[in-house]
Amino acid sequence: MEKILIIDFGSQYTQLIARRIREMQVYCEIHPFNNVPALDNSIRGVVLSGSPRSVRDAEAPRIVLDAIKGKLPLLGVCYGAQYLAHFYGGKVEASPSREYGRARMQVVKSEDELMKGLSPESQVWMSHGDTITTIPEGYEIIASTADVRVAAYRIASEQSWGIQFHPEVYHSEEGFQMLQNFVVGICGCSQSWTPDSFVESTVQELREKLGEDKVVLGLSGGVDSSVAAMLLHKAIGERLYCIFVDSGLLRKDEFNEVIESYRGLGLNVKGVDASEKFLGDLAGVTDPETKRKIIGRDFVEVFEAEAKKLNGVKWLGQGTIYPDVVESAQVNGTAVVIKSHHNVGGLPEKMGLKVVEPLRLLFKDEVRRVGRSMGMSERLIGRHPFPGPGLAIRILGEVTREKVDILQNVDKIYIDTLRETGWYDKIWQAGAILLPVQSVGVMGDERTYERCVALRAVQSTDGMTADWVHIPYEILARLSNEIINKVRGVNRVVYDISSKPPATIEWE
Repeated sequence: MEKILIIDFGSQYTQLIARRIREMQVYCEIHPFNNVPALDNSIRGVVLSGSPRSVRDAEAPRIVLDAIKGKLPLLGVCYGAQYLAHFYGGKVEASPSREYGRARMQVVKSEDELMKGLSPESQVWMSHGDTITTIPEGYEIIASTADVRVAAYRIASEQSWGIQFHPEVYHSEEGFQMLQNFVVGICGCSQSWTPDSFVESTVQELREKLGEDKVVLGLSGGVDSSVAAMLLHKAIGERLYCIFVDSGLLRKDEFNEVIESYRGLGLNVKGVDASEKFLGDLAGVTDPETKRKIIGRDFVEVFEAEAKKLNGVKWLGQGTIYPDVVESAQVNGTAVVIKSHHNVGGLPEKMGLKVVEPLRLLFKDEVRRVGRSMGMSERLIGRHPFPGPGLAIRILGEVTREKVDILQNVDKIYIDTLRETGWYDKIWQAGAILLPVQSVGVMGDERTYERCVALRAVQSTDGMTADWVHIPYEILARLSNEIINKVRGVNRVVYDISSKPPATIEWE
């Protein structure tokens, strides 16, 4: 499978470069600069990412490019461009003023392959404190801005380019075209990496890898674990055993609805009602992190007990996706725990199971496209992200059965209304939060002293940043009226208008 290799020097935008390339239906992989895989014939080109470091630092990240530079098409982005200048005879210095934000780029050499089809002038996005002041011999400037003479260059004797801005962000108006010029035009990628081709190749690989073995997988009701289950089901059929644990912290009626939808897909799934255990263990606990740990521990215990009832299982299926894989090997060389709540910490080693992760190459939006290509329902594929600990972290303070019932009823009205009004699919994530406060109200001729709930709705692409959604006032008014009238124990509704950062999406 042809691919583009992205060498990561620690930029916050590296995953965005990969997403843009994948949008071209070209497969690419991110690897930290200190752990680059052996090159093979599948690699059509290489991108050097940006970095928070300066090439002038004594401990600047470095890489030996002898096997790449001059042999494969190469594109240096920001730090990558400065690296190719600084370490090959040019000069990089601190900018007189830090260069961040929008700039107007003028194309100097319109005939250059990287500049093909671009406007004579367009907006680009700068984000660097250093700048290239002198380019090495044999380098030619192909674009400039008012403040950055070397906005883009090419090494004349080879297929190597450098750009001191970020083409992958939307603020760079023609950045996608420039990346496409490199990936498709210069590297010659065929743009054949589609959801259908991914399903076909992955199912074949799973059959070869798993043989006649059995696999157990923990379903969450979410997109990742559901699509992972379908891929495994296509490969091994009834030898996949799915376990769906009801913690008592799911949305109202969600357990039965999801079980039925899974069975409708033909999955071999067992539902386990463990709500008494989870709610019992959470009694009296108010600290958010302690709640998370209890829920994680209980899930592992319940899952392990059910998995042990199965004979001859050799593999644990997981819904790990590509951002989790990338974040487990940061450029500083330290591993971090994969954060996907699909992953059952410690179980593979404890139970002697091998791990299979069908989605480890995909971003979230790609997972959805793969699910659609397999004919999975839009209601399942288009579901909003839902926190692994469930409603426990949307109930601030102690979790009790009464509070769960109240929040489930509020949440159902909220989500059902968003669906009815056509707003659900416009929102990345929505949910209700039960606050640990009570407020005075008036109902009929009586004063009340009841609970307050907050509604949250955000727009995002990956959850790293998010902005609150401007739901129309008339819908918010309808929600407030219906929640207060129908959910006993609630007399006040507020709407959260905080963005991330500084606020997080969840309240705990």
